Parts: sequence; structure tokens; C-alpha cells
Amino acid sequence: MEKEGKYIYCIIGTKQERNFGPIGIGSDEVLTIGYDDLSMVVSNHPMTKFVVNRENMLAHEKVIEEVMQEFDSVLPVRFGTIASNADEIRNLLDRRYREFKNALRDADHKVELGVKGVWKNMDVIFKEVVDENKAIKRTKEDIQNDKNKKNIQAKMEVGKMVEQALTKKKGKETEKIVDALRRTAFDYKLNKTVGDEMFMNVAFLVDKGREKEFDNVMDDLSEKYKDRIKFMYAGPLPVFNFVSIVIYPEEWEK
Repeated sequence: MEKEGKYIYCIIGTKQERNFGPIGIGSDEVLTIGYDDLSMVVSNHPMTKFVVNRENMLAHEKVIEEVMQEFDSVLPVRFGTIASNADEIRNLLDRRYREFKNALRDADHKVELGVKGVWKNMDVIFKEVVDENKAIKRTKEDIQNDKNKKNIQAKMEVGKMVEQALTKKKGKETEKIVDALRRTAFDYKLNKTVGDEMFMNVAFLVDKGREKEFDNVMDDLSEKYKDRIKFMYAGPLPVFNFVSIVIYPEEWEK
């Protein structure tokens, strides 16, 4: 028979035992295990190797989002964290009590809002890259004037120059958008983009009381850049980009 462990989703500040219902990974009951005025939100899970897949990751995030509906401060725990039993959880909450209390205070009444920006017309963007960079423009003209069309080295050089210029352009355009939004945020984090079209992928840490203000700025930006940029706006979300509690296996053994 497989040994049952405790899969951990997040940490909240409460003394009361809670049951959030069968919303966990594998539709298991999600409960709290506490020490003093701290609790970990958990569900039962076999101690065998945890399956890392999209379904489990979405379930992990969904539980945290549900807990957020009732608690202003929630500390996400890294996906895939499992304790052997309730005593291990209580012991860890005891040892790291001050750290978790401080982190809960810092995250109090805050949410994460995600903003991605995608250029609508890459032909326009690439034309701007060439027009703004004399070296690229000159090299492209040299290639076009090469009657033999065999200047492979020059073509490779242009490709590299365009790639570098596009990266720089992404940074500048991101900076303009972030500058407009960060006035309503406590903090922000730049994340990786995918492909040429996506020029920005930024997470913002925002007080719940200023979320509407942030929304209004997003509306203004969407209108201002409606012909150039498609914005993808997500939230409110758990503060995954700003707080992720990591518990290493050896910590359970202390």
C-alpha cells in the first residue's frame, strides 16, 4: 500500500481549521494543517514520485486562487512539494515561523496582474528596425546590389543585426508600457517572451485597492496603441512571480 503524504499548495495566516472542499489535485479534499496562527493548505497525495503535468499544475494554481477568495495574504508554495505527514508540516511552520509571518505581511492585500504585449503587424516593425538602423540599411542595399547574389556572409550578418536590433526595440517598447503602469504597482518583474511578435511579458504586484486604477491605465494604453499592439491582460492572480516558498527535502528531516 502506498504511503499517503501531504501535498502543499500555499501558506495562510489563520488558527482555524478549514476545509475548502474536493478541489485539490485528483479532486482530493483540501484542508489546513496549522501551527500557532499559521497554516499550510494541503491535500492527501501518495509519497511516490509526483507527476509533473499541465493538469496537476493547473489544479495547484486553482486551489491557490480559491484560497485567495477568502484570504488577503497567501504565500504560494512551489509546485510539487509534498510532506510525509502533518507533524512535518507543523515542525516546519515552527522553524520558519518568523520568515513566513514577514512574507505574509509583505504580500498582504496584494495581487499579481500579468500583461503581455504582442505587435500586430511585424512587417511594420521590421521596416522600422531597418529604417532606424543605418548599418542594417546599408548592408541590405549592398546585398541587393550584388549581381551574383552570393554574399552569404553579408546575409548572415544582416540577420544577426536585425535580431539584435529587434531585441533592443522590444526593450524600449516594454519600457514605455511599464513606465505607464508601474506608478500604480508596488513592484514588477520582466519575464521571458516567446517569438518575434511578443515584445513584453511583465508581472505587476498591485495593491487590491489600486486594481481599478491599474485597469484604467490598461484601458488607456489599449486605446492609444490599438493599431499597433494587442495586449493580453490576466488577473488578479496569486503572487507567483514575487513569492514562491521553496521547501527542500532535507528540511523535512530536521
